[in-house]
Amino acid sequence: MTDADADAVAVAPARTAAVAPGSSPWKGWAAVSAVSLGIFCLITSELLPVGLLTPVGDSLGVSDGTAGLMVTVPGLIAGFCAPLVTVGAGRLDRRLVLCVLIGLMAVANLAAALAPGFAVVLAARLLVGVSVGGFWAIAGGLAVRLVPERHVGRATAVVFGGVPTASVLGVPAGTLLGELGGWRTAFAAVAALGLVTLIALLLLLPALPADRGIRFGELPALLRDNRAVRAGVIVTFLVVTGQFTAYTFVRPILRDVSGIDAEYVSTLLLGYGVAGVAGNFLAGARDPRRTLLVVSAALTAVLALIATLPGAVAGTALLLAWGLGYGGVSVSLQSWMIRAAPRAAEAASSLMVAMFNFAIAAGAFAGGLAVDGLSAPAAPLTGAALMLAAAVTIGTTSASARRRGPAAGIPDHPRRAAEAGRTAGAGRTAGAEVPYKTDG
Repeated sequence: MTDADADAVAVAPARTAAVAPGSSPWKGWAAVSAVSLGIFCLITSELLPVGLLTPVGDSLGVSDGTAGLMVTVPGLIAGFCAPLVTVGAGRLDRRLVLCVLIGLMAVANLAAALAPGFAVVLAARLLVGVSVGGFWAIAGGLAVRLVPERHVGRATAVVFGGVPTASVLGVPAGTLLGELGGWRTAFAAVAALGLVTLIALLLLLPALPADRGIRFGELPALLRDNRAVRAGVIVTFLVVTGQFTAYTFVRPILRDVSGIDAEYVSTLLLGYGVAGVAGNFLAGARDPRRTLLVVSAALTAVLALIATLPGAVAGTALLLAWGLGYGGVSVSLQSWMIRAAPRAAEAASSLMVAMFNFAIAAGAFAGGLAVDGLSAPAAPLTGAALMLAAAVTIGTTSASARRRGPAAGIPDHPRRAAEAGRTAGAGRTAGAEVPYKTDG
């Protein structure tokens, strides 16, 4: 697939507030960069405890498994808030909504930095969950409104580049700050980053009035009536739960299985994140179903090996392969959902984001049970089993889609799939599926 093809992959048809003809291209890309910074800030905030589980636990007197609730709690709340905020925002300007959510995240991290006990930290993490769920659900489909149509695929990859970049810079930097100045310093730094992000959004993001309000009833209807959306939600659960069952406890895994000293963890997480950025942009130019099939199959092997293969060299190599594979997940899932329901992109995105964050919570919880009840290697082994289930699900649904292809009128090219979403007859529902060919 060429870059031009990739840029035409995920185009929502509703372009009421699209880029104005003759507007300066750099303004659109500056706005895309501001949204990407927002995603980076939020994912850094959500995953910051991954590198600080032991310091926070030791400081506040809780176990590693209990400290893992700092990831579980915001994941659960974000899962609920993705559809709630999307619907509740109604016809509010999306720029205003995104700014409020980033501000809330900054306040939550400041509260965590000043918390006298673990209960207050968890309460602050609730607010982080609200911010993550609402911001991600709304921001995921904004590229189509910020840049010309031919650049939408690339702009979506830039927006979701904030996810792996949070692993490259955010989580390792937070871990390093925690080691140098204490975990409270790390949370305070993320609060400051939130303030910077808020200023960037205010300065660079244009007014984004809602195209239309979304009703709660549209969300279950979209799941019920659109097979591709339903499959995407299931795959999201399996892949992301598998990922965070293992990744939440990457520090004890590297320590107990690979024999890597704690002082090197932040450096290794930096390498993981660099590989993740590469994976994100590689996946942004490819068919999402095929990419997710390859990624889930590869991560099945990687997680099984990192749980059983001792040695620092093996652990380092597997961690880098892990980052490369998982880096393509977020943008691929977003592209899947927009392709599946191009005329209900915000609703489909909210469903994916809800399940994504529920899966983060489920993975962190399952990993905590595995680590506390069995051992550190049990977490990646459980994750490998879930990745295998995801690969089987993707393969099965892709084969089913190919069998339905001729009868369903599946476009034989991604560009024509996007065009089908824009030109479909008025008699179809807003969330009607526009199937696409799954083998490129």
